[in-house]
Amino acid sequence: MPIKMTIHTTSEDKKLNALKPAKVEIEETKGAFQLLVNKEPFFIRGAGLEFGDIKTLAKHKGNSFRTWRTNNGRRTAREILDEAHKYGLMVCMGLEVGRERHGFDYNDPNEVNRQLEAIRKEVLQLKDHPALLMWGIGNELNLRYTNAKVWDAVNDISKMIHEVDPNHLTTTSLSGIFRKEVQCIKERCPDLDVLSFQLYGSLPILPKKVRQFGWEGPYIVSEWGATGHWEVPKTSWGAPIEENSTVKAANYLKRYNAGIGADPEQCIGSYVFLWGNKQERTPTWYGMFLEDGEETEAVDVMHYIWNGSWPVHRSPKIDSFILNGKTAYENVILAPNQKYPAIVETTNYQNNPIKYRWEVLPESTDLKDGGDYEEKQAAVEGVLKEQDENTVFIKTPAAGKYRLFVYATDSNKLAATANIPFLVE
Repeated sequence: MPIKMTIHTTSEDKKLNALKPAKVEIEETKGAFQLLVNKEPFFIRGAGLEFGDIKTLAKHKGNSFRTWRTNNGRRTAREILDEAHKYGLMVCMGLEVGRERHGFDYNDPNEVNRQLEAIRKEVLQLKDHPALLMWGIGNELNLRYTNAKVWDAVNDISKMIHEVDPNHLTTTSLSGIFRKEVQCIKERCPDLDVLSFQLYGSLPILPKKVRQFGWEGPYIVSEWGATGHWEVPKTSWGAPIEENSTVKAANYLKRYNAGIGADPEQCIGSYVFLWGNKQERTPTWYGMFLEDGEETEAVDVMHYIWNGSWPVHRSPKIDSFILNGKTAYENVILAPNQKYPAIVETTNYQNNPIKYRWEVLPESTDLKDGGDYEEKQAAVEGVLKEQDENTVFIKTPAAGKYRLFVYATDSNKLAATANIPFLVE
């Protein structure tokens, strides 16, 4: 006897099912490009948001975010799209594509075809969602690769998407901008609608390089933000020196104006990195939020860019930070089992009381590339001694490489942060 099943749908499900997918197009006028959503101009004011706060992005007037995959291990793509729609945001949905540096073999036609069919299933499941903006086919597939057949596979994925989903665009994100990859994309990926570039400290050169390397179509800056750990000065023992949150914020604004705002003809928007928090060299390097969700000055800057005015409440600023009288740029070398003072000076726009939190972490040894997952080191116990407001004394641990972190947070959950690498020998 057949079993009767009752499927319960919520009112939100019914509303979503009644809505049609957005029609997304590119309009060109005399070499200038404009993204259209349902015939209305749509400049991407976006952020990379793997696990970050969608509601907060909407509050600051972002209009889109990107993901890197349809299954991030915490939430389904459908759940993410549903929440995006709830807050009026559009999503560039990432599609995981095998990387040569992770062992994917683009000379194996069976493996390539299995990937294509798996991605087809993902597209068919999500293509009619009203919050879907476009498809991001892979991420930084050019990083440490040798086999140009990857671009043939990307083009085949794009063609498949256009066959089953006539409403949305396709793009792929490149690490940096290089003449070789631009030419490969032009020759091997003619089906792509948009090309995406990911640059950090070098973002201001992008408009010039786009033209110099012959890309004549529309493009997105799909990752940009803090100066990359490969771009900064290093200590004498090789530790990259992270900019504090105030220096980062100033660079966000400068780079946006020079590298994104300066090219209204071809650039159709961007996704700032990262609307959330992650460990990558340090737990504070790329995230615009601290681990407990506090917003830093980089969020203030994006609010200003997206709104034309600063938020009512602004994050504290780092004015100076020294350990044993030295900044991070002066090679702080300490003796073991000794006490040394650290002092941070901050400014708070609202004159709210600031609470200071300190921690010492070993220098990270879990070093990856391309944003691959890294494990955060456990804090060193027993090294923080006397603390008085913005001053702390640390008792140095055994010989090794470390960083002293300070987090300055006000009553509005807005924060500033800085760290100093130091060597104990």
